[in-house]
Amino acid sequence: MKLDTSKFDKVLNTSAQNGKFNHEPDASTEIAKNTHKKTLPFADQIGNYQRNKVIPLKSFDNSKVYIVGGGIAGLSAAYYFIRDGRVPAENITFIEQLHVEGGSMDGAGNAKDGYIIRGGREMDFTYENLWDMFQDIPATELPEPYSVLDEYRLVNDNDPNYSIARLIHNKGIVKDFSKFGLNKKDQLAIIKLLLKKKEELDDITIEQYFSQTFLDSNFWFFWRTMFAFENWHSLLECKLYMHRFLHAIDGMRDFSCLVFPKYNQYDTYIKPLREFLQKKGVKLQFNTLVSDLEIHCDINGKVVKSLVVNVDGKETTIPITENDYVIVTTGSMTEDTAYGDNTTSPVLSINNTTSGLSAGWKLWKNLAAKSEVFGRPEKFCGNIEKSAWESATLTCKPSAFTEKLKEYSVNDPYSGKTVTGGIITITDSNWLMSFTCNRQPHFPTQPDDVLVIWVYALYMDKEGNYIKKAMPACTGNEILSELCYHLGIEDQIDNVVENTIVRTTFLPYITSMFMPRAKGDRPRVVPEGCKNLGLVGQFVETNNDIVFTMESSVRTARLAVYELLNL
Repeated sequence: MKLDTSKFDKVLNTSAQNGKFNHEPDASTEIAKNTHKKTLPFADQIGNYQRNKVIPLKSFDNSKVYIVGGGIAGLSAAYYFIRDGRVPAENITFIEQLHVEGGSMDGAGNAKDGYIIRGGREMDFTYENLWDMFQDIPATELPEPYSVLDEYRLVNDNDPNYSIARLIHNKGIVKDFSKFGLNKKDQLAIIKLLLKKKEELDDITIEQYFSQTFLDSNFWFFWRTMFAFENWHSLLECKLYMHRFLHAIDGMRDFSCLVFPKYNQYDTYIKPLREFLQKKGVKLQFNTLVSDLEIHCDINGKVVKSLVVNVDGKETTIPITENDYVIVTTGSMTEDTAYGDNTTSPVLSINNTTSGLSAGWKLWKNLAAKSEVFGRPEKFCGNIEKSAWESATLTCKPSAFTEKLKEYSVNDPYSGKTVTGGIITITDSNWLMSFTCNRQPHFPTQPDDVLVIWVYALYMDKEGNYIKKAMPACTGNEILSELCYHLGIEDQIDNVVENTIVRTTFLPYITSMFMPRAKGDRPRVVPEGCKNLGLVGQFVETNNDIVFTMESSVRTARLAVYELLNL
């Protein structure tokens, strides 16, 4: 719909700023200096000033939008196309390989067969783009006019999050976690890292920079298990994380810096956002694989001409006109997930020869083969041994385990309030195992006598302390036994196993976005020369933001829409 802005034409037509505002923070290039030539706020300081309603410079009524991938990044792109681009919702189509939307943000199952969540979300107050979107998405349990954000605040303002057992050791004893345990040399190393230029950190790992005393400190136990960093991951990404969460440092020890949802990630975020978009008229096409894009490249730029898709084993193409736009989620952190249960293991061994062969990575590889502006996906999907970890979801009836859990809980686990307040890390676990119990019920229809617990491990390739096998080769019952051993209740394993359903997931690429990288390895949100293509998700380049957060997915979606539509 073309808006009547005639009374502003004189301003809009003569403004050097119109349509050129930099929405992407980049503290490394912008100098905080106010002059008559710099009247806009600095991108790092936008805040609520960017709550203005954007005026599109043209009508997009005849434009179609195809969004490849139904995760949070793609869903967010649809939202911004509608709200800020004024693109008619019925012109937007999602193309999703799976049978359900949400991508990596899943949540499914039942009390009989067991619930499953491959991961969870540690949320922060400062996720500007995320909360910008969810303040407009209708609440799931509150009536109109309340939003998901309103609901979120209601829960967390009245039930603040914190932990009383962040670290445990010696078979279940709470470890003193009141100190970071950093010596002066390691403190100085952090300060120096914060001051280093990003360009100096290409392809450098964390363990190449920090000392062994740093890697053995409480601080690193807090940091690495909270964000899932391995010692061999990117030092650059670690630096960006330190900048991004500097305000949260004093709340890291007890997780008082975090806000958690009432329910799991799918029911809290994905479901209400999908319902909002569908009611607007957005179309979702499931069980459809996009294998490639036909892109015309010349001196004038790069233009997507068609999508190569596979439906029910038949290959066809979807034509793209000069008025249309394409959004693609590159890569996938949960691609090729392998599943296990109480009596089976997800994988017998890690096979690096299969790295990056699945559909989500092939699409990116096909793009990268067309031009270097599309990045180098092999840097992220080429080493499963370094990018994988395993998680388990426990569906628990009352047992010795649920009784032990009460010792580590802020409130009674069945009270509906904060339970562990975040992950509890077992510092002397060979697997470096952590577990958490969020507010219960974790699923809206979960029975009152059931608890849902999430477990994960960073050193899952090592032998366990109790079960002498690597974690991926273990059955769910063996993982449960290892956990019971570390809680000092190994004499009651039979009771715990009898009352617990275990569903395990081996995730080959779950930390692939953390792999060491250099300039050019990740494509820009709108790669150089692209006229109608935007790339979103965890494997695209932003100036200062981090990866592995919902905020980064939403930010890339917003940036893609704004740049493509020149908002």
